[in-house]
Amino acid sequence: MATVLDIGVDLGTSSVVIHGKGKGSVLNEPAVIAIDRDTRNVLAVGEEAHRMLGRAPGNIQVMRPLAEGMIADFDLASAMLRYFVTKVVGKHLLGGPRVLLSVPGGVNEAERHQLISALFEAGARRTYLMERPIAAALGAGLPIGDASGQMVVDIGGGVTEIAVLSMGRMVVRENVKLGGDAFDDAIIRYLRRKHNFLVGPITAEDIKITLGSVIARSEQFYMEVTGRSLLTGLPKVMHVTSDEVTEAMAQPLQSLLEAIHGVLEHTPAELVGDISDAGIVLTGGGALLSGLCEAVQLSLKIDCRLAEDPQDCAARGCCMTLEGWQEFSRFLGDKKKR
Repeated sequence: MATVLDIGVDLGTSSVVIHGKGKGSVLNEPAVIAIDRDTRNVLAVGEEAHRMLGRAPGNIQVMRPLAEGMIADFDLASAMLRYFVTKVVGKHLLGGPRVLLSVPGGVNEAERHQLISALFEAGARRTYLMERPIAAALGAGLPIGDASGQMVVDIGGGVTEIAVLSMGRMVVRENVKLGGDAFDDAIIRYLRRKHNFLVGPITAEDIKITLGSVIARSEQFYMEVTGRSLLTGLPKVMHVTSDEVTEAMAQPLQSLLEAIHGVLEHTPAELVGDISDAGIVLTGGGALLSGLCEAVQLSLKIDCRLAEDPQDCAARGCCMTLEGWQEFSRFLGDKKKR
């Protein structure tokens, strides 16, 4: 018998996070699936599939079903979602759970209906959908129901969703195809261009997490990285410094800052005044990048803060809505359910 009755699910490009009612975070795994190319049978999902990235033989395809906030392969996205929900709630839950799913802006109406069907097949009693910026803002503790402007910047793996909210609705919204993956790619390109040194996406992410800061550190750090020399084609180990990583990430950082600035330019003046007072809140796993809040604050001259457990905000906001249904269900919009 499963012990989680109601769950909030954040279906992201790089990870799937699930919060259980009264239990907090119950699952946080990579949004990766491995299949047999010939039969399309699912071989692994989540952490197990993620370990196969860059290591699987040619007959096994390892991929993210979501890319840049859109569903790249719906069948695999549905299979992955069913796997994670079943893992949390079990297969034989009497009556089934209520599920509230946060969805990125790039998911169209037909895909939303199909996601609801996938959750129904996974055993959901009822399924509701919530826009990710609203879910993230709720999970970050923002008073989005008030008649004042609140700005949330949700930085995922493949997409950043920037929204200005007031009275429970999004007044201005922009989806930018730039997230944590863009910083990884920038590191790969930098090392290739400057050192003729090739690393894969998993290694690039490790470099970003270990050394990455979008603002130069007062003390320089380095790590030894194993990759391949493009000159000899042989394995090579080299030192990568934190200053190099900062330099590598300058371009995606500038693009992100310009996107936030663009949303502010299209925001009504009264709400801009509110944001100036309340500040900008960063959510999503990509927001954990060192120095990002400081960079936003320096560039835009507006206070910026990192939400508590930013990667969990959207799932937490969904779960909060189920727990406080009378208070928060008005933020669902059309309240679609199956």
